[in-house]
Amino acid sequence: MIRKLLQPFYTSFVLLTFLVCLLIAFPIFFLIGLRDKPLAREIIWHIVHYWAIGWLALIGMPVRRQGTRPVPNKKYVAVANHISYLDTVLIYAALPSYFRTLAKKEMARVPVFGFVYRQLAILVDRSSTHSRAKSMRLMWRMLKNECNVAVFPEGTFNETGHAMKQFYDGAFRLAISAQVPVLPMLFPDTYDRWTYTAWYKFSPGRNRVVYLPLIPTEGLTMEDLPALKQQVYRLMEEEMLRLSPAYIADNNKS
Repeated sequence: MIRKLLQPFYTSFVLLTFLVCLLIAFPIFFLIGLRDKPLAREIIWHIVHYWAIGWLALIGMPVRRQGTRPVPNKKYVAVANHISYLDTVLIYAALPSYFRTLAKKEMARVPVFGFVYRQLAILVDRSSTHSRAKSMRLMWRMLKNECNVAVFPEGTFNETGHAMKQFYDGAFRLAISAQVPVLPMLFPDTYDRWTYTAWYKFSPGRNRVVYLPLIPTEGLTMEDLPALKQQVYRLMEEEMLRLSPAYIADNNKS
């Protein structure tokens, strides 16, 4: 009863702090982003990285890391599960090194936020074969010349009632092509913090980031792609079932 009474106030606090931070940071991001150079993008990433850690702590959703943290400045393709709007913030707190992520083109249309997101993400129109191919080329170039890459291989929110939704090939094709390892990560608590079923339902509590062992791709070819994808899927699925049984049970009821 008390939780329901306090929910609107907590939701207002979360949204207000996010908007205030965004509006304060926007002029800085705008000035830096005018150059559209790797150094400018990296500076923006560092600001967002430390903001994400601080903002999540401020709103009562502190980051809790488990497993072996990735080595800074080591190249990899990071993959994470996707069960909440909050995943797109937590991933910036989770990874210690500059990276760019793959994101839906529609995100760039959001006023103010869209400009910032363009500095952080490689945008793709998933309905366009040309756009998907172009985004793969850009991500490969980023891995070789600039930074790591992070992908949500499920593509969209996992609403299947299972621990994981089936993966797309892109992240694993990229890792094999660039001959860099895959770093699987899990965000088992974000569904409880901010459910995709109702944008206004926020709930304070821990935000675990679980790092799983690196999966090497050295020597693999595209013929090995299905096996690599299945290996990563099984590893993440088994760990998700162990870490968040309540999420699975809750989704199987609906």
